[in-house]
Amino acid sequence: MAEPSLSLVQIVVLALLQGLTEFLPISSSAHLILVPVLTGWPDQGIEIDIAVHVGTLGAVLLYLRIEVLATCRGLGGLLCRRQGGEERLALSLVVATLPLLLAGGLLALLGATEALRNPVVIAVATVAGAVVLYAADRWCRTADGLADIGAGRGLLIGLAQVLALVPGASRAGVTITAARLLGLERREAARYSMLLSVPAILAAGGYLGLKLAEAGDARFGLAALAAALLAFLAALIAIWLMMRWLQRASYTPFVLYRLLLGLGLAWWYLA
Repeated sequence: MAEPSLSLVQIVVLALLQGLTEFLPISSSAHLILVPVLTGWPDQGIEIDIAVHVGTLGAVLLYLRIEVLATCRGLGGLLCRRQGGEERLALSLVVATLPLLLAGGLLALLGATEALRNPVVIAVATVAGAVVLYAADRWCRTADGLADIGAGRGLLIGLAQVLALVPGASRAGVTITAARLLGLERREAARYSMLLSVPAILAAGGYLGLKLAEAGDARFGLAALAAALLAFLAALIAIWLMMRWLQRASYTPFVLYRLLLGLGLAWWYLA
């Protein structure tokens, strides 16, 4: 079990990074991959990964509790064959989630996920994602909201979400970019991306839970609980700040951060 080998500093850094980057369009997976590469720290272990995912999931469920409840009612309405705004939103989220589940499952079966975890891939995906996000945010029509998303646009956003399997692309980044390209207003694009993160985080947590069960050690200690709490608080603050920022400004600061991160990573790797 990896928990005893973790320092307090490592737990705090990993939890805060996961919380701060999960819902921002800057790639949480890239940051978490780079931490041990740049610091030499040991792998944090599956239980810590699960803990920080639980923390960020709790944050988005709390912040978007109204939209989450509406989606749950919509899912029930779909089962009862009702048609309405909540059912339309729920259907779009279901359709948007399927491509990621299928592609992620295929990569896991093929054992191809590790091949993508290298600095060159992360640097290219980070820079390319920044350029496309800037273009979508700067020049695309921005009038629609969650009520305007149907199954068709949900599927397109879901297909874009598959790119999030590439570290550095950013799940939030690609879904926000796709939503902006399809006409969603800035805050609504972020809101839909966060709603779409709920099944994605549940799927990732379930996969990690199976790996932990296979390892025969399902204990969670104080380190995991602390990591979950820190990730929860950091994610809640990050969501609140981002949504406040988008009330009056664009995604440009995130674009600039991605460019600096990607170019800096490429320079470090080549040097």
